[in-house]
Amino acid sequence: MKAKKRKKGQLSEEDRTLWAKVTSTLAPLHPERVSKPDPLTFEEAMGPGPVEPGVSSSSSKKTETAMRAPVEPPRPPAPPPLHQMEHRYRKKVVRGVRPIDARIDLHGLTQHQAHERLRHFIYGAQAHGYKVVLVITGKGGTASAGVGHWDERGVLRRVVPQWLAMPDLRQLVIGYEEAHVTHGGSGALYVRIRRRR
Repeated sequence: MKAKKRKKGQLSEEDRTLWAKVTSTLAPLHPERVSKPDPLTFEEAMGPGPVEPGVSSSSSKKTETAMRAPVEPPRPPAPPPLHQMEHRYRKKVVRGVRPIDARIDLHGLTQHQAHERLRHFIYGAQAHGYKVVLVITGKGGTASAGVGHWDERGVLRRVVPQWLAMPDLRQLVIGYEEAHVTHGGSGALYVRIRRRR
C-alpha cells in the first residue's frame, strides 16, 4: 500500500512525534530569562503555509488588510464659492444697460411657500439662460405692535440669502448682493445665475 503524499512544507505524523520528543528534552540556557509563552498550535509554530503560485505573501497581506479596512464613501464635491458682482457690471444693471432678466416677489408668502417658489424660480432662470434676476424679499424688520416678533417679510429678508447659499441652489448661483435703491434697496437682491453646463 502506498503512503499518502504529503504537501510540500508539511511534516508527517512520525516527524511530528519525533519533534515533540526532541523539544521536550531541551532545557533553556538561562531559565530565569524565559517567560512561559502561550502554547502554540503546530501550524503557528511552523509559520504560514504555502502560498498559491503567482501570489506573493506581501500582496496577500495587502489584500487582507484592504478587506478589513472600512471603506468610506466618496465625499460629494464642495459647492463653488459665491462671488460678488463686479463694480462695472453692477453699474450697468443699476442704469438699465444690463437688463434684469426676471424678477420674483416673495411678499406675503410663508417661509415654506417662499422657499419652494425661490427654488423653482432659480432653476427656471438657469434653464432659460438668464444671467441676472431680482429677488424681492421686502424690507420687513418692524416688530408688530407691542408683540415683539418680526413679521414674515423681515424673516424672508434674513433667510433668503441663507437659502441661496445652500448647496442645492449654490450650484446654480454665482453670487448675490443687495440691490440698488432703484430696485428695492435692502428689500431685494441681485442674483447672478450660473450658465447651464
